[in-house]
Amino acid sequence: MRKTSSRAVVLAIVSVLAIAGAAFAYWTVSGSGSGSGNTGTVVGIIVKQTSTVTAMAPGVAAQTLSGTFDNSNAGPVYVGSVSATVTGTDQVGCNADDYVIAGSAPVNAEVASGTSVGAWTGLTIAFNNKPGVNQNPCKGATVTIAYTSN
Repeated sequence: MRKTSSRAVVLAIVSVLAIAGAAFAYWTVSGSGSGSGNTGTVVGIIVKQTSTVTAMAPGVAAQTLSGTFDNSNAGPVYVGSVSATVTGTDQVGCNADDYVIAGSAPVNAEVASGTSVGAWTGLTIAFNNKPGVNQNPCKGATVTIAYTSN
């Protein structure tokens, strides 16, 4: 059996320490950089009427307007309220001012993404009975209502 010299042992230990020291050696340096990100965009929602309004006539009580929303955005959107106006009818001589929309439709909520989501109500529509005015052109008229949300 061969004897290992102390010099060989010392050299082995020094070599191992040198290699270990090299493995943990590093330089320090400062750096900088930049990045970016984009926010999404949003498209308007569609206000839908789900209530059915029929048989409006002079002296008939106002009828409730209510509905839902179609939100095609990837996430929810906040809706403060819904408003409506009569924009016209399909009968000559029957005008938007022959109808009255009243009330308010506060929503004050986030409307989830999807179709027929959320809800609104609080508006009414009625025939505007104008004393002394022949409103026969409005018989059987279909009323067009425009809805907006904010």
